Amino acid sequence: MFYIDVPPQDYRDPWQSTFEERLAGLRGGQQSVAYFYEKPDNSTFRYRVYNMIQALRNSKSNIRASFFCNEDVDKLRQIVDMADVLVFCRTRYTDKIDQAITLAQSKGKRVFFDIDDYIFDTSHAHLILETLDQDLKHPAVWDTWFAYMSRIGETLKRCDAAITTNPYLAERVTSFARIPANVIPNFLNAEQLEFSEQLFLDKQKKNFARTKDIHLGYFSGTPTHNRDFGLVATALVELLVRRPDVYLLMVGFIELKGELNNFKSRIQIYPLHDFLNLQRMIAHVEINLVPLQNNSFTNCKSELKYFEAAVAGTITIASPTYSYANAITDGQNGYLARSYEWFDKIDYAIAEIGRYPTLAENSAKHAREKYGWHRQHKTIERVLFG
Repeated sequence: MFYIDVPPQDYRDPWQSTFEERLAGLRGGQQSVAYFYEKPDNSTFRYRVYNMIQALRNSKSNIRASFFCNEDVDKLRQIVDMADVLVFCRTRYTDKIDQAITLAQSKGKRVFFDIDDYIFDTSHAHLILETLDQDLKHPAVWDTWFAYMSRIGETLKRCDAAITTNPYLAERVTSFARIPANVIPNFLNAEQLEFSEQLFLDKQKKNFARTKDIHLGYFSGTPTHNRDFGLVATALVELLVRRPDVYLLMVGFIELKGELNNFKSRIQIYPLHDFLNLQRMIAHVEINLVPLQNNSFTNCKSELKYFEAAVAGTITIASPTYSYANAITDGQNGYLARSYEWFDKIDYAIAEIGRYPTLAENSAKHAREKYGWHRQHKTIERVLFG
């Protein structure tokens, strides 16, 4: 575990504002874009709405951007009148959403649908529910997911174009909805980047000084990753048996199963953290584990778990799904592990710990340059305004 002297952050959601403040955010620019997301949260909303608005406000093109949510749904006509472009992000179909889309299109305004997950095509519901470790025997699970996915898909099909996180997902959107799909990747916001750079520099100044023990980190976020974690569980048991210096640090909703329960004294489990202090947790560990099943659902996922760790100076070992295989060059800025390689790759990464500063610096530079918020506005402008 690395020594970190950077203190925890006092956190408050940075997107708290009134409707009047958000509406005012559309005024005064040469062009304006209104994002709609059902309810602000620390996950999809942060990446696909808050971060996008932050990047656009950094533009020199005098573009105004703001967001709205379900509590504003009765004011959608007013929002449509003020915005030049509308982006509905992961929004379920309702009559009022449909009216807003129709009104915007009748005024010649372009309407986008932003989607970061393969959750719009019910023909893949079985695969998705299995991947997410849902209870397939429970009728309510099927009812909930079919309703959710079909409503997402219906809103998607009514828009003019889509925005996704990678080309793999973009192809599936176009195949399903018969509309063009553009790629705007997930990226780090300003607060996340600034705090993570403090963490990285603190580690770098200490020449990555650490305790004698090795800490492997697993930052799941939600209990729907049980099957993903199962890919690495056997390898972790073997490592814990063979190496008394290996510990496991986990954050989120974790369900320990099987032989891992025999090592509870070497497994630290923490609750969910806000997106800034999570970076501090990630910065402490030597290796960030990102096991993913390899199917059409997981290949639609973005590489965010790689770049969030990289920017804080932590090396990732990930499954070679579409996004991670494109982000990580094995042995240079991290490692890729197929389902049968997890023990060998983790063991190798530990044996190569002397190379850690080089790999960490490579990955941090890559994360800052490719995934920094200040490098995204041209792509966003091009997609939204041509």
